Amino acid sequence: MKLSAVLITKNAGPDFAKCLESLGFADEIVILDSGSTDDTLSIAEQFGARIFQSTDWPGFGPQRQRAQSHARGEWLFWIDTDEVVTEELAKSIQDAVGQASENSVFQVKRLSWFFGRFIRHSGWYPDKVVRLYRRDAYGYDDALVHEKVDCPGASVKTLNGDLLHYTATNFAEYMAKSVRYAEDWAEGRARRGKTASLFSACTHSAGAFVRKYILQRGFLDGRHGFLLAVTTAIYAFNKYAALWIKTRR
Repeated sequence: MKLSAVLITKNAGPDFAKCLESLGFADEIVILDSGSTDDTLSIAEQFGARIFQSTDWPGFGPQRQRAQSHARGEWLFWIDTDEVVTEELAKSIQDAVGQASENSVFQVKRLSWFFGRFIRHSGWYPDKVVRLYRRDAYGYDDALVHEKVDCPGASVKTLNGDLLHYTATNFAEYMAKSVRYAEDWAEGRARRGKTASLFSACTHSAGAFVRKYILQRGFLDGRHGFLLAVTTAIYAFNKYAALWIKTRR
């Protein structure tokens, strides 16, 4: 088996079927679910996925490590449930698997949808993330959130085509996920002995807005760019406020 498409899931959302449908180029689809209560697993079954389940949540990095242990392919392609592979990217993945050197890993360019518009500025595009690598050579780090593929010494190449990321379609769900991510971030920092103050929460929040809207030219994305800068500032404040609360305990 040459290529495994791997996902971690929990209540995958409205774009899940479209995500799985775009993975027809893979030799298998591997899913590690952490307690879905909607139709996530039934949809996965329709696409012939190999489904595994976990009873606890160790954080994103460790969960991806678990999922990797279930894959059988020589190569792994990682995708989230709200992402869709374009035809150009699918062909580029297949070409890479057939021609790659021993120490090569591949990053994709994510084009993200934000409440009615694809964002091409604001530091969001091209949002390059490593997603394709040899199973026996590399894997994800232990970060609870904002995890990354640990690939020291690897030759990182960029695949052609975009990975469409429907990250923001429902405002309430988007903000709830942002709060969960902030909590996970704060937990990881607290475990390493880091601290924060409410003043630092405010300064990081203001800095996040300036960076997103002005330095990363979010104003070129119109009203969507302004909304993105504001929600980014809120997320930054929540991270450091959550860390302050944890360390005061």
